[in-house]
Amino acid sequence: MTFTSTATVTTKAPVTSTATAGRHNAESLNDVRSVIPESCYRRSNPKAAVALVQATVLYAIPMVGLAMTDQWWALLVLWPLAGLAVSGLFVLGHDASHGALFYSRRVNRAVARLCMAPSAHVEAAWDLGHNRVHHGYTTRQGFDFVWHPLTTEEYGVLGRLARARHRVEWSCLGSGAYFLRVVWWEKMWKFSAPGKRHSAIVRDKLALSVLMVVAVAGAAVLGAFDGGLISAIWMPIKLLVVPFLIFVQIIGWAVYIHHIAPEIRWWKRAEWSQFKGQMESTTVLRLPRIANRLWFHNIFVHVPHHVDTRIPFHQLPKAASAIDAAYPTTVRSARLSLFEYLRVTRACKLYDFEAGHWLKYSLVPASRLG
Repeated sequence: MTFTSTATVTTKAPVTSTATAGRHNAESLNDVRSVIPESCYRRSNPKAAVALVQATVLYAIPMVGLAMTDQWWALLVLWPLAGLAVSGLFVLGHDASHGALFYSRRVNRAVARLCMAPSAHVEAAWDLGHNRVHHGYTTRQGFDFVWHPLTTEEYGVLGRLARARHRVEWSCLGSGAYFLRVVWWEKMWKFSAPGKRHSAIVRDKLALSVLMVVAVAGAAVLGAFDGGLISAIWMPIKLLVVPFLIFVQIIGWAVYIHHIAPEIRWWKRAEWSQFKGQMESTTVLRLPRIANRLWFHNIFVHVPHHVDTRIPFHQLPKAASAIDAAYPTTVRSARLSLFEYLRVTRACKLYDFEAGHWLKYSLVPASRLG
């Protein structure tokens, strides 16, 4: 993912009006929002309903297939499809949690909870951690916990096991392990919010826990009827656990590439602003159309989503074009590439907040390691 200003890959001339110059100087996120057409905020209940039906069908097909077969070659096909389907439901649930899917707030909450159930996400806790903290303080030191980098000093005081864990989680294959531990477990299931959010989070945790127990029990009973004790144990693993782990890998990778790259800065508290966090530390990534259409619902068009979470998924490309036209030297755009992803994971290990750039492990002096 080599990030380039979209001005270098398109023929659009930079906007040079006095108003645009003022926007750049002020670095105001409200000014960025002002260039987004009003039509980009129009939700569509029919489009949302069609997307939900599609996501449900794409989830049901591999799940039925998994329940009916144990052929190894079929499992190798069906498991990734199930993991992608869980991801597709989650992306729509994520939009509903932001209130951007339907016009009704109550419907959005209900849809968010249902769509996040296959990925075992507590919607009320997700709303606090993702919607409020991650979006409120994107890439701000000490605030945004999603893929927050360590400094060389912080890495140096880690024990050997913690350093080994960091190397795994920040490797090209470690995004799922990081997301599972930090986001899913520590900041959602384990976290107990104080104040008025506490009751809502506990209530959602209890409801989801009951649903998960029922799902596991149902899968176990199905397996028992099919093949006894071994099948009763295997069926929940096959239907629920493996697709969940694949989802975790997919969503961890997606979040990583949205905010981590040698060209993307993280900011000291005093230097950070909403403009820097949402415009300069997010991306627009291009992926194959069929994957975007079936499962990802424009979530990789990430800059406008961070500029204003009220924009529904089907309007994100239009909003991105408007933002790009007004801020052609700010918006980062890239085509997804395995080669570039590997380049990023090799380069981005630790962070120097004073200098504002990423570091490799090799730049940590041995004397700093405890």
